[in-house]
This record gives sequence, C-alpha cells and structure tokens, in this order.
Amino acid sequence: MKKSYLKLLAAAFIISTTAVTFVACSDSDDDDIPVVSPTGIASNPNDFKGEVKSGETVTLDATKVYKITGSVIVRDGGKLVIPAGTKLEASGGTSAFVVVEQGGQIFANGTATSPVVFTSPAATPGSWGGVVLCGRAPINKGTTATSEVGNATYGGTVANDNSGSLTFVRIEYAGAIFTGEKEFNGLSLFGVGNGTKIDNVSMVNGSDDGIEFFGGTVNVSNIVSFGNEDDAFDWTEGWNGTATNVYTKRRANGVGNRGIEADNNSNNRDANPRSNPTIKNATFIGAESGESDALKLREGTHATIDNVVLSSWKTGINVEHDQSVAYFNGANKITKVKFDNVTTKASVKATAGSAAATLLANTFTEDSSANGAGNGTATPTWASGWAGL
Repeated sequence: MKKSYLKLLAAAFIISTTAVTFVACSDSDDDDIPVVSPTGIASNPNDFKGEVKSGETVTLDATKVYKITGSVIVRDGGKLVIPAGTKLEASGGTSAFVVVEQGGQIFANGTATSPVVFTSPAATPGSWGGVVLCGRAPINKGTTATSEVGNATYGGTVANDNSGSLTFVRIEYAGAIFTGEKEFNGLSLFGVGNGTKIDNVSMVNGSDDGIEFFGGTVNVSNIVSFGNEDDAFDWTEGWNGTATNVYTKRRANGVGNRGIEADNNSNNRDANPRSNPTIKNATFIGAESGESDALKLREGTHATIDNVVLSSWKTGINVEHDQSVAYFNGANKITKVKFDNVTTKASVKATAGSAAATLLANTFTEDSSANGAGNGTATPTWASGWAGL
C-alpha cells in the first residue's frame, strides 16, 4: 500500500512538472515577461520601508504602487531594482526618503513611455524627503564626510564608483525641510562616481533644490528641474563631472531662486579637488522675484559652460569671490550665450575686503543662435512626456 501511494505521488509530480513546462513554452515573445515575486522590504507595497541588506537584491513589481512610509536604505552590497512603469508614493516629511549608501546600488530604469515615478499623494512640495545617492568618489570636504540628509558616509578615492543607474525617472514633491540650513533635494548626489548612470531624470515641484552635487565625478544628461522652490541645479565640494542637456524653469508665480548655484567650498575656496564641471546645452528660465541669478558662480568654483539660454532673470551671470572671479573674468569660460529678457547680463564681485573687481570683456560670448537644451525656451523634444512638464 505504501509503495502504491509513493508511486501515485511520483506520477502526480511528473504530471504537474509537465504542466508547468507546457505553460512556460510559447511561440510569443510577449509571454516571456518574468513574474516578479517581491521579497524583503518589497513584500508589502502598502508599507515600503526598511533596509536592502548586503547580498540582497530587492526587485519591485511594476504593477503595484509602493507607499514609502519611512526610510528606504540600500546598504553596502545591496541592490534595489525598480522596473519601468513603477510608481512610488511617499508621505511622512523628513522621515520618508530613499538613500543608497556607499557600495549599495539602485537600478531605477524607466522608459520614455513608462518612467519610474517617485511622488506624493499630497501633491505638495516638501511632502517627503527625496532620493539620495552616496558614493566613494573624491570630495573636498575631507577624505570622507557624512551626508547632511540620510546620515550616510560619502567620499573617497574611487572616481569610477558605481551607485547604479537612474534613467527616465521623475521625482515629484520632494525636499522635506529639517531646518533652514538642512533640507532634502529632489536628487542629492554625495560623492557619486562616474560609473553611475544618470540620464533622463526630472525633479518637479520640490521645496528645495532640484538636483545637487556634493563633490564626486558623476556625469548626467537630459536633466529637468521644474518648479522647485530653491535652486534648480546646484553643486559644491569639488564636483568634477559633465552635465549635457539641462532644462530648468521656475514657477509662473516666481517661487524659486537661481538657475545654477555653484560653489567649490565655502570654508576653503581653494580646496581640492576644485569644483570644475562642464555644462553644455542648457536652458535656465527664471523670474524677476527672489534671488534672480541665472548662473551664480562663487566660493572658488571653476566651470566650463557652453550653449546656454538664459531667460527672464535680473542677472544672467553673477560671479563672486576672488578665486572664481580670477578664473572667469575675461577668460572666455562661458560661451555661446543667448540672453532673453535679462536685466543685467553679467556682474563680478570680489571677496569682501579685496579690491573691487571690474567685469572684463570676453567673460562670456553671446550667440543669438544658441538653442540651450535643444528648443531654446520651449520644452526640449527629449523631455516630452516622461518629465512631467
């Protein structure tokens, strides 16, 4: 009897295995879509928070909406995979954010028709923190430092460090505020290396900066910063990377500050590595209110800037502090600029206590044919649809 029972079990197993095999085979490639069975912190989409631990890969299910109810921390050796079309809704102010620590990786890869979207059901700027990446690339605040948000270590000596990839990603209503000096940005990049891919990323309606670089070597392209309440595009602490195709715009009511706010290091303007990125093909649209500078270049930063459209600002190019003035003034580092409705095209200001600086010829070159991000002040073709404009 026992042997007969075992034979029946074996037969049932063979039949069931064969059935699975038949289901798995198909002449259609459309049936080869993998079924995601989220594990770990992704098991409950209505309470998405916690740690992605070392050696763990957590993959989200694009058919679910993930409610970020606390901190999501990707530890060293962990991987968070967010497929195209996934929507994540965050609430909880400063307690809700995503941080990728040194050695951790995030792979949020959408498409032009199915972006990955981080948003908030409140649809209010500052409803949640934002997305924070911390890498091992060089900074000038020290060999390493601790991020002002997320409390994670960043910096090091690995220029090609790889924190993963963000492609066709939209980040909305971020920028929760701790204090006037401590706030989340839409996307914060702390010591992120150039092995990381950041391409087609949009920051919309945040309460602080759209995107900020704290040192690092990461390169970015196709960046949108729209309707953010502080600076659209910010760098400090020795960022040395490239930004190609950048489109930023303040709100119609004028809320917001500068197009670019660029520093080297406010405590040591000659700190190394010195901030010295290359910005190419960019449009910055402003308003007359607030700190209305299209490009604020200060605190010892260097940069090379080419093919830019500056529209609706009190000042187009504002260079401050001796180290930055010495680099930009008369040196032709800002080329092919088109000014549109800009009151003062450029100004320079020496460090307090130094001899006054005078704006020199060839600090910038004008070009009425400059198209900035691609379409002048109009939305660039590459940002159509997915960016939320």
